[in-house]
Amino acid sequence: MEIPGRDIEADEDYNPFEHRKLAHPTSDMDTLIHLLKGSLGSGILAMPMAFLNAGLYFGVVATFLIGGICTYCVHILVKTAHELCRRIQKPSLGFAETAEAAFLCGPPSVQKFSRLAKALVNWFLVVDLLGCCCVYIVFVATNVKQVVDYHAERSDWAPKDMDLRLYMLALLPFLILINLIRNLKYLAPFSMIANLLVGTGMGITFYYLFQDIPSLSSRNSFVDFQHLPTFFGTAIFALEGIGVVMPLENNMKTPTHFIGCPGVLNTGMSFVVSLYALVGFFGYLKFGDATKSSITLNLPEDEVLGQCVKLMIAVAMFLTYSLQFYVPMEIIWKNVRHWFGAKKNLAEYSIRIGIIIMTVCIAVAIPKLGPFISLVGAVCLSFLGLIFPAVIETVTFWDRPNGLGRFNWVLWKNMFLVSFGVLGFLTGSYVSIIAIINGEE
Repeated sequence: MEIPGRDIEADEDYNPFEHRKLAHPTSDMDTLIHLLKGSLGSGILAMPMAFLNAGLYFGVVATFLIGGICTYCVHILVKTAHELCRRIQKPSLGFAETAEAAFLCGPPSVQKFSRLAKALVNWFLVVDLLGCCCVYIVFVATNVKQVVDYHAERSDWAPKDMDLRLYMLALLPFLILINLIRNLKYLAPFSMIANLLVGTGMGITFYYLFQDIPSLSSRNSFVDFQHLPTFFGTAIFALEGIGVVMPLENNMKTPTHFIGCPGVLNTGMSFVVSLYALVGFFGYLKFGDATKSSITLNLPEDEVLGQCVKLMIAVAMFLTYSLQFYVPMEIIWKNVRHWFGAKKNLAEYSIRIGIIIMTVCIAVAIPKLGPFISLVGAVCLSFLGLIFPAVIETVTFWDRPNGLGRFNWVLWKNMFLVSFGVLGFLTGSYVSIIAIINGEE
């Protein structure tokens, strides 16, 4: 990335939004819909388990708190990207490009780390999204197994109590087949089907949650501090859709509306956080200590409607795997394709199949859904959602006149965000790894 001469007045004269040439720009409503789709994933089904580790009332407060912090970090990432677009006179920047530009435009002592910053963001995105793919494999296998086990006990046609890992291995050929599709355009119909299935499944789930609701006093208001790292990892996994933010903002017809007031981001995240708090609150209120790693696993096994929800959501997550897989594969392929010369097609298909097999192997090795979700959230999203945006903003404005604000409040604020992210990473990772080793749900 080339950086023009650093003339502050020239920076202000350049308007990146006037230089964006988009073939098919998205409207505010289109962007809002995509933001909701990117943020409303399998994490919403794990929110009752998050509340199990936090308590009924504390869970509500903490969900809105974490949601507010995550949304604010997206704000500072987008605002910093706009500032850097003006400085380097580029119409748009992705997440990793923003990190690289921040260090290149920052103090001389950090400029040598620009390529490292870009690589770190890219590889955390890869690990995060492939981790989500692993979670989806466990999720699909667990829900399908529960339905099959119920019918197997009442018939002779189905295998009885088959190991969960065998279900995951059975998914492998189907995952390979669908993920040989390389064009995002051809994956769009699968996305639409997945959205319809998730919407229908969540509607039926709410039907069950609002039946025979127990007394509020029957649930813990606050659990204990020991379980809070698990809550943090699960909640941030559910809430953090930062991987989709920069592509959405870069493709908007009116990008200034993304972080305005109320703005697309605030509107979308207010809805997402409220919905997640609602599912977590009523899911834990309904099932209490019996709450499982996915709320679908708590639905009645002996009712056709409950079984349909499990299968619908399982199919939706199977189809969503392809969409999650697309981004990390693009990042990986962009960095290695120059190695293969004329055999690029064969190499790309081989890498795709190899990575799919790797995700299935990881899922087979860690078949407990709850700790797996918490681990992915604690490791990847603590960095992507909290630490990296704070560091990028600090480096960007470090040597600008009054760039860090009066009394350096921007620096102190970002030190808090980094500390919060590091604390969540360390405690969440430790608790999740111990739970995986001990075989906890």
